[in-house]
Amino acid sequence: MDWDLAIEKNRAALMRVLAMLVAMAGLAGGEAFTSPLRGGRRSSDRRVGVIAAPQPPPDASRRPPLKGGVEPALTLPRHLHRAILRLLRAAESAVRRLVIVMARGVTLAPPRQRAASPRPAMLRDPLGTGIFVPPRARPALRPRPGTLSLPLLDPLRPFRASRPVATSIPRISVPGVTAPSLITPRQPPAPDDPLDATRLALRLRALGAALDDLPAQARRFARWRALKQAGRTRRAWPLRPGRAPGQRPAGRRRHVVYDILTDLQGLALEALAHPDTS
Repeated sequence: MDWDLAIEKNRAALMRVLAMLVAMAGLAGGEAFTSPLRGGRRSSDRRVGVIAAPQPPPDASRRPPLKGGVEPALTLPRHLHRAILRLLRAAESAVRRLVIVMARGVTLAPPRQRAASPRPAMLRDPLGTGIFVPPRARPALRPRPGTLSLPLLDPLRPFRASRPVATSIPRISVPGVTAPSLITPRQPPAPDDPLDATRLALRLRALGAALDDLPAQARRFARWRALKQAGRTRRAWPLRPGRAPGQRPAGRRRHVVYDILTDLQGLALEALAHPDTS
């Protein structure tokens, strides 16, 4: 089998998918597309596409965003945001499998384990330090990132206990004693509601960066594989059991990205089962 031809063919196909997603989101400098479920045409309506907040007049002291960063006021309509995200998940899974195929002949030694740094003595006390920090002064646990990297491992399915969905509001009243409840149920979200698309844009840029430098991503996966062989990772398999993230059944595949993902799924399984160590 010609692995180089398969890699180049699927990379070119994924680049075309990424260009389509960028055009749908309006990140290429042009007008945004509507959702593929609505025909995939360009729309002149201001509600469809990138909805940006009013920008203040230019200020000379204001610095431009850092490389890889996006503007904080990037929003998209709900239907367009969901359509892009649905295809983006499949594209990310396909690129992950393409990286696995690319790393078939890459072998690296596991990195050396760093020595544990000594902790302060006052933090070893199980009773605490006794210093009260106001909630407003506490640092954010997960700051908003300016850039993202493509995860090379499939996200596992989270365990969620089934809970009843509240579709209505109970109207319990006693005739002559209490008045009937006038609370109306919550309205479903509208398809044109604006959603924050900052993280979506970061994921698109991370996907493009991975496709632009596949050898570097292959070295990343080779480092993880070396750590797994040394017993220093929790994950034993990079792919998620069952259907790939973002993949759809055969009867519901309405886009070429699902066919690309199906082909790369088989290639990745073949590369993992028979690694090239020559």
